[in-house]
Amino acid sequence: MLVDENPERSSLVADYLSDAGYDVVCQLDNTEHLTVQIEQVQPDVIVLDVDSPDRDTLEDVHLATKNAPRPIVLFTDESDQNTMDKAIKTGISAYVVDGLSKSRIKPIIEVAVARFQEYQSLRSELDDVKSRLADRKDIDIAKGLLQKQYSLSEERAYQALRKIAMDQKITIGEAARSLISISKIVSS
Repeated sequence: MLVDENPERSSLVADYLSDAGYDVVCQLDNTEHLTVQIEQVQPDVIVLDVDSPDRDTLEDVHLATKNAPRPIVLFTDESDQNTMDKAIKTGISAYVVDGLSKSRIKPIIEVAVARFQEYQSLRSELDDVKSRLADRKDIDIAKGLLQKQYSLSEERAYQALRKIAMDQKITIGEAARSLISISKIVSS
């Protein structure tokens, strides 16, 4: 997907992208309905070419890709550090100042895609670690409840929690959360 407010430049960039082996599936002249267009077209990469990315443009891009992230390449003339920081925080994979040329477009997009994939991998890994930590915390709380209620050792409490999870075909973290919820209801 190509977004460029300048029709002449947009046509030129579309040609560059085609020559580099990319299919331009959609061309827009603004980011106003970007979310709808992304949902309809499902582009692999979004290329933005704007003279100076303003707050609204960056916000539109962020909202449009929040639930369905994808690599975004931004070509611009704006080299302000504050603008760059905001762009990166909104999900821009590559912020390229004054670098739009036919020979550079393919490597820039390839790097943006690779950077995006690495970021998604790290984000997934972080989410997994957070989930495991939350499970561990809930498991410890549930074990404590079982130990207190039934005078079990820590090992026996863990085994009981594990058996509950296996019998119900749920994770041990889910079993722990269920036990904690029941405990809260009963103690109210």
